[in-house]
Amino acid sequence: MPDLYSMLRPFIGCVQAETAHNMALWALKRRLVSGAPFSDPVLETNLWGRDFANPIGLAAGFDKNADVPMQALALGFGFVEIGSVTPRPQAGNPKPRLFRLDEDEGVVNRMGFNSKGVDYTAANLSALPPTRGLGVIGVNLGKNKETEDAAADYVIGIEKLAQYADYMVINVSSPNTPGLRALQDKAELEALVSRVRDVLDKTVPTNTPPLLVKVAPDLTDDDIADIATVAGSSAVDGLIATNTTIDRPASLINASKSEGGGLSGKPLMKPSTKILSDLYKATNGQVPLIGVGGIMSGEDAYYKIRAGASLVQFYSSMVYEGPFLPGRMCRTLAGLLKRDGFEHVADAVGADHR
Repeated sequence: MPDLYSMLRPFIGCVQAETAHNMALWALKRRLVSGAPFSDPVLETNLWGRDFANPIGLAAGFDKNADVPMQALALGFGFVEIGSVTPRPQAGNPKPRLFRLDEDEGVVNRMGFNSKGVDYTAANLSALPPTRGLGVIGVNLGKNKETEDAAADYVIGIEKLAQYADYMVINVSSPNTPGLRALQDKAELEALVSRVRDVLDKTVPTNTPPLLVKVAPDLTDDDIADIATVAGSSAVDGLIATNTTIDRPASLINASKSEGGGLSGKPLMKPSTKILSDLYKATNGQVPLIGVGGIMSGEDAYYKIRAGASLVQFYSSMVYEGPFLPGRMCRTLAGLLKRDGFEHVADAVGADHR
């Protein structure tokens, strides 16, 4: 049977972006879309006591409600991150709210944490097979728009979902929920992380999933120093750098560049990698980092790793490259690692700083 994506690719660009996204989820759920996974021992790595078949992950935002995590892993990803999940179901922002910037290979979204809520997501995660091989599943948490006590929402997410997760993420960097990015301020972040960490340790006292914080690319040097200080505490196990940007580079061509929301895809590669590199230096390479933003190829993934990422993620590039991208990316990355004399991908992490 021909791959459904290959059959429909000529028409995908004519479909409204969110409709195309929902079509992809529908096809994956029915296993009508396949990838071309690639494996090589040079790509295997261990982080937080978790084994990853490769360091290439699917970023949060694609599978918000854990509808297709196993199908996504089957495309060749070493790990997938579901969410962001909010405690209560919410519709998110009015449509249209997702826009392709075809000429720029970018995407603008102002989804606004559309989510079916923790109970729906918990039901999906609880139904997954207990043994997932080397497939790792992370859970990204958000807050409901009307919630004033943000920490209370993250606590609900921990209590409901942490038992099913290989790692947990506090998303404090989406530009589409009012006030959310203010949680990156040092005092706010310290208080939030402390509260969530305490509940996480009590909820899953054995083999506790690591706790990560996802940060924005629109940070000042002072912001980076403050986040590095918080990340250096025992409450935080890692950082994800970065979320989407509110900046609009002058190089953008597509008319949708003027749409409000967060920009991702190729235009985000340079600024997100700078933040990643700065965080690696600010933490002296002692805090594991997941690099995300603008990765379109295996070369881009390698660049992020050399800049300090132990793992990398992408999502927007799937819009343009389709389901075979994870396998192609892994193949290219393996070749680059061997070319430069690295026996394992972990050996290349932060190489550009040495």
